[in-house]
Amino acid sequence: MPGPSPSATLWATYSLTTGTLSAGLDSAGYEVLSRIALVPACAAWLGAVAFAVLRLPRATWRAQAPAALTLTTATALIGAGFSAAGLRRSAAALLALSALLWTLLLAARDPGRGGTVFLRCVATQGLAVLGATLAAAESAAWPAHAAMVLFWLGLILYVVALFRFAPREVTEGRGDHWLACGALAVSALAGARLLGADSARLYLWNDDDHAVLTRVTVALLVLTLVCGVALLTAGLMWPRHGYDARHWAGVFAAAVTAAAALSGAAALDAPWLDVAGEALLWAAVALWLACTARAAAAARAGSGPAGVRSRARR
Repeated sequence: MPGPSPSATLWATYSLTTGTLSAGLDSAGYEVLSRIALVPACAAWLGAVAFAVLRLPRATWRAQAPAALTLTTATALIGAGFSAAGLRRSAAALLALSALLWTLLLAARDPGRGGTVFLRCVATQGLAVLGATLAAAESAAWPAHAAMVLFWLGLILYVVALFRFAPREVTEGRGDHWLACGALAVSALAGARLLGADSARLYLWNDDDHAVLTRVTVALLVLTLVCGVALLTAGLMWPRHGYDARHWAGVFAAAVTAAAALSGAAALDAPWLDVAGEALLWAAVALWLACTARAAAAARAGSGPAGVRSRARR
């Protein structure tokens, strides 16, 4: 996930990935581990904000689109974690903040030509996830209806990004090509949360709406798994050696796919997704630990944050 402000991008990416992992752990029933994971996610979020603010005198938010879009999604998913922890006012505040950032950045300059073209979709669906989560927690209809609009907009943005995504990135990309899978997965997570927000107390969707949303969510889950298998196969055939900060996109894709499968298991009444989701969750935890260790090693080998800067094409 490269960008003009590498430090802000790295902290935002770490926050997003760790916050997503927290959401997956919560969906799997590991509440204590989920809350523990929220701590470094919040710390990295604060680091990203600090770097972004320091950067403002030299570059506008719009010039920092990749870092800021990543931070917007991290804000939304951390908000979902706060909602699960019962901190609903804090979650609502983060929803307002992420919505403001999203509004400012939706028309920002093109975030890139690699996997970063999917960041607008990821940020939009992150907002949809938080809106649906708060709707279920607060038994309020308006966040769910707003989230539904964002959900469909996110799918449109995915299609637009797909036409801009160069196929050669699958074999030549340094890691951020995994955002093609991550964007599908966060879309599936949003769909599952929207389905889960509906209840007898909070009637949101009529039968036709529910049927369409169910079909689309199932299709997104299937596409996510197919895309994940395809990118994993490509990674085995064309391995990427050495550490690159963009490898975090693969960790994010694994974590959000696990969260989508676990949320889908309840929303779609498909218990088998629990098994697949939990397996993916622990694989994501292992990848997160491995990537964290490699990032720390790269930082020690370099000079501070520069040691783990993305090696993106400028």
